[in-house]
Amino acid sequence: MLFRQRRRGRYQTTIEMLKFRSMSVIENGDDVRQAVPGDMRVTRVGRFLRRTSLDELPQLFNVLKGEMSLVGPRPHALVHDEEFSRQLDVYPNRHQMRPGMTGLAQISGHRGPTSAPGSIEARVDADMAYIANWSLMLDLKILIGTFWTVVAGTNAD
Repeated sequence: MLFRQRRRGRYQTTIEMLKFRSMSVIENGDDVRQAVPGDMRVTRVGRFLRRTSLDELPQLFNVLKGEMSLVGPRPHALVHDEEFSRQLDVYPNRHQMRPGMTGLAQISGHRGPTSAPGSIEARVDADMAYIANWSLMLDLKILIGTFWTVVAGTNAD
């Protein structure tokens, strides 16, 4: 029901992020494929969990442990983190803060697969803007935006 996946936290420490299982496979090594719309690996229950973002709820334990925050740059699987670090020199700078359950990139439309040209750059730009402009008001704006994104049903498959 739950699975752990290694991700990078603040200062690039490795954390085990908790999630509800939403796929028929558990990928946590050197080959982690991102989910795409209509992905056959996503189970029927998993589709509901992902559409409603309920698959992210176990990350509250990571927040309580101090490994994550409610708001911050979303962490990626380690293999993707390494790949994106090779693609973008600025990418590791997003590890200045604890990763978040939601972030500016997510409410700005930069969630989901990063296969399209420029998609990871747009996500990292939003993460860096969040870091540069962090405030309690910005966190509240992102939390409210996340709520409306979930209610409107504009989440990933």
